[in-house]
Amino acid sequence: MIPVKALAPFMLLEKGARAEISEIFERFNVLPKIHFTTWDDYAIMSMVENGLGISILPQLILQRIPYKIITKELDVPAFRNIGLALRSRKNSSLAVKRFLDYIEFL
Repeated sequence: MIPVKALAPFMLLEKGARAEISEIFERFNVLPKIHFTTWDDYAIMSMVENGLGISILPQLILQRIPYKIITKELDVPAFRNIGLALRSRKNSSLAVKRFLDYIEFL
């Protein structure tokens, strides 16, 4: 596991106004030396592969990667909230309704 405080030089993946990764840093009073900020997962992985720094990326994107990089888990739990929006459940397709039934079951 990688200690959060060891993250430097760092490349920040930031897709929104408030990144989950920034919240992790704030929670543990870490001020990483951010060298680059982008919204592109693959740009981050390419820069890591070329030795330009390290980053935190979602586990899903790291499952099948074409890059020669090492992946490690953080020493603190890090999760992302995912939302779902739809116009009308009543007018949704059968597949959407089944999916909603499934996630409500969880």
